[in-house]
Amino acid sequence: MQKGSIFSRTIVRIPLIIWSLAVLYPIFWMVLGAFKSNAEIYANPWGLPESFSFSNFVNAWSNYNIDTSVFNSFIVTGLGATLTLAMAIPTSYALERMRFRGNRLLFTLYISAMMIPMVLGWIPLFFLLMQLNLLDNIFGLSIVYAVSQLPFSIFVLTSFMATIPKSLEEAAAIDGMSPYGILWKIITPLSTTGIITVTIMNMIQFWNEYFMALIFLQTEENYTLALAIDYISNETQYTNAWGTLFASLVIAIVPVIVLYAIFQRRIVKGMTEGAIKG
Repeated sequence: MQKGSIFSRTIVRIPLIIWSLAVLYPIFWMVLGAFKSNAEIYANPWGLPESFSFSNFVNAWSNYNIDTSVFNSFIVTGLGATLTLAMAIPTSYALERMRFRGNRLLFTLYISAMMIPMVLGWIPLFFLLMQLNLLDNIFGLSIVYAVSQLPFSIFVLTSFMATIPKSLEEAAAIDGMSPYGILWKIITPLSTTGIITVTIMNMIQFWNEYFMALIFLQTEENYTLALAIDYISNETQYTNAWGTLFASLVIAIVPVIVLYAIFQRRIVKGMTEGAIKG
């Protein structure tokens, strides 16, 4: 039985190890390329760099305005995630706890919106932002990001709020607490796991998003990091600045990896609990 158990675990782990290597090796190769000169990349693309130089990072940061793009991405990501929570938390509470005519229909509409491809709304959003003077504006892009992730956020948060005992709200109401106080002082703290999960997932989505930023941002000083990397990629075809491109990619993925590494357990816990509770 012991040997059979070890054998079965080994069989299960082999595909996982192969998949991990397939995912990690390109990242490892990209990181090595960020520290190589162009001559080293062409001479020995798969080998270690002769010396670890940060010149590619300096070039990307100063000559390709990566610093501005990183700042814009932080603003868009942070503001978008904050706006999403500001709308999703009270909406989720109203849909889950308050009974009014059309309650379930409204909830169904929100969840159904998750099935609609975002690409269908790009052209109407373009003209709407243009009329509101929010085109080529990182704050306008943040609003679009927040609205796009609202259905997913509501779906997750309602699942958590559904498990909170109503007796806590009734006791707080008897003590004279207002509905807003109940929401922010009782429901929100008890939904912390779901809120963290939604926030991290949304932030990763906003940080990596490319197509909407490409459509709604037009000037280089407003570019997010994804657009700046695309610009460097296009330039690389003519300048062969592969090391600079690899360095910019490393700059882009490091915050995501760090964020996910710190909150990995909470994200997995939140998604699992949300699925079970939903």
